[in-house]
Amino acid sequence: MLSGGELPAAILVDAIGRLLPGVLGDETSALTDSFQDNLLAPPVYTRPEDFRGWKVPAILMSGNHKLIEEWRHEQSILRTKQRRPGLLDE
Repeated sequence: MLSGGELPAAILVDAIGRLLPGVLGDETSALTDSFQDNLLAPPVYTRPEDFRGWKVPAILMSGNHKLIEEWRHEQSILRTKQRRPGLLDE
């Protein structure tokens, strides 16, 4: 339940606006959105490297962009299998 129509309107404007050329600063960023390729997004990590026992995977700290991209794709598949397996059937 929402108190007014402002928030839903803003969500629609944002969702539709992302599809228009020139709206995003980097056009390729929309290609990594969830569901773009029927996969959920991989986990996202930030600093510090160790927060209350939760550690950033070493591969993400390696600086090897090719391996990081492979890891992210594997994590997307794993996350999709666990949370939305029906998406993999499509």
